[in-house]
Amino acid sequence: MELFDIYLLNLIVMVAMFIVLVFRAWIELKNFQVMWKESQWRRLYETVGRVLLAEKEIFAHVEGGGELYEILCKIFGVRPTEGK
Repeated sequence: MELFDIYLLNLIVMVAMFIVLVFRAWIELKNFQVMWKESQWRRLYETVGRVLLAEKEIFAHVEGGGELYEILCKIFGVRPTEGK
C-alpha cells in the first residue's frame, strides 16, 4: 500500500503543476494581448501624427481649422511645429 500512496501523491503533484502551468500560460496570453493592443494604438498615433503634420495646410483653409489642428495635435501627442 505504500507504493500506491507514493504514486497517488505523485499524480496529485503532477496535476497541480499542470494547473499552475495552464494558469501561467493564460496570464501570459492576457499580457501579450494587452501589449499587442498598446503597440497597435502607438502605431496608429504615430501614423495619425505624421498625417497631421503632412496635411497642416488643409486645416489652414477651413474656418476654425487652426483650433481643430491644435486640438488634434494635443490628442495625438504631436507638436504642431514638427514636420516640414
